[in-house]
Amino acid sequence: MISLVADTTCGLPIETLYNLGIEVLPQLIIFGNETYRDDTEIDTDTFLSKLRSASVMPKTAAPPPALYHPIYEKLLAKGDTILVLTPSGDVSGTVRSAEVAAQDFPGADIRIIDTRTVAGGLGSILLKAHQLIRDGIDADTVEAYVKNMAARETLYFVVDTLEYLYKGGRIGGAQALFGSLLQIKPILTLKDGKVQSFETERTKRRALARVEDLVMKECPCIPEAYLTVSHCGAYDEAIEFADFFKRTMNFSEVPIYLVPPAIVVHGGPKIIEVSFFRSE
Repeated sequence: MISLVADTTCGLPIETLYNLGIEVLPQLIIFGNETYRDDTEIDTDTFLSKLRSASVMPKTAAPPPALYHPIYEKLLAKGDTILVLTPSGDVSGTVRSAEVAAQDFPGADIRIIDTRTVAGGLGSILLKAHQLIRDGIDADTVEAYVKNMAARETLYFVVDTLEYLYKGGRIGGAQALFGSLLQIKPILTLKDGKVQSFETERTKRRALARVEDLVMKECPCIPEAYLTVSHCGAYDEAIEFADFFKRTMNFSEVPIYLVPPAIVVHGGPKIIEVSFFRSE
């Protein structure tokens, strides 16, 4: 048997992960002296409420290695091969925690894959891996497919402000934009697992329209593109995005996911993100 281990940065609903039998780890949200697990102790609405009233910026922490131990023990006791799909190691310490925990199980078949992405794209990769496992595909082939799929992802996201990325240290190649913070609405992307600036627009509406144009030009109009929209506090815009792509690109379905608190800490509220995969 092959078992999947994920964390909340994949953006999939916790209930969906549980129903699929995928083990899920939390990210930790830190407000001053208070720490919350984002799988059981704080949801997005509560987080946004606390964020609006917070006097200092919240922080995040990856799940510590100790949280992986009981999961590894349970799955290895069944004789399973474990595939751990993590967010990009350049924006999260999750991959390192998973690796440290695996060192306590020498000889075990624990495969930790840094997907170099986060949110909707990571969720799509996870769902595809689950489908392959359900279809009886062996671990080596699933691992190779996951890495190939991750390398083909394109992700664009628009934030209301760069303040959160800047203060959280996740701004990466978009650092140069910070001086123009109030004058622009940046379109950002992930390149080699790092946040990078793609383009800038004067208004958020223009930035979103530009993302629509980019998706129409770059995203294959096939189910295997796994086009998704993710948001936090931007539901109406997410609905418009999804409807636009279904109408203009003939997608029967464009899933809408909620960006989890651990990402909103760094991207800020009203973030909206689009992910898709190029053809092989």
